[in-house]
Amino acid sequence: MRYWCLLVLSFLVGCQPLVEVRNTDILTAVGYASISEQPGGSEEEKRMRAMRASKLDAYRELTEQVYGIRISARSEMDDQQLNYESSDSSVDGSIRGAEVIRSYPVGDNYVTEMQLDLNKMERLQGSVEIYAVPQSQEVMF
Repeated sequence: MRYWCLLVLSFLVGCQPLVEVRNTDILTAVGYASISEQPGGSEEEKRMRAMRASKLDAYRELTEQVYGIRISARSEMDDQQLNYESSDSSVDGSIRGAEVIRSYPVGDNYVTEMQLDLNKMERLQGSVEIYAVPQSQEVMF
């Protein structure tokens, strides 16, 4: 009986995962923005702009994770020498249901941590109409 219990116990221990199981339905993103590089008349205004910019950066990162990123690259060669090289990237998508986990300053940067539950986003996508953002929009911040 003792050996039987040891055999069953060793089998159960062997079935345990070696790494922590992560919930793949939750995405996380971190956005950053420099405080001193923000336009503004006062330090508080620069801090508020950096806070908003870091949130937008976190949204961009979530959008990249959900929809992917488009990369365009171009290189020109003349006599087997590289003359010109350029790269461009863009991301487009609609994120709904993301939550700010933390937002805080670190040195001269503002950091925003966000998470997105993909199941929640999927439920919200069906209930809300999506509008395109105009390209020639005046920036408010």
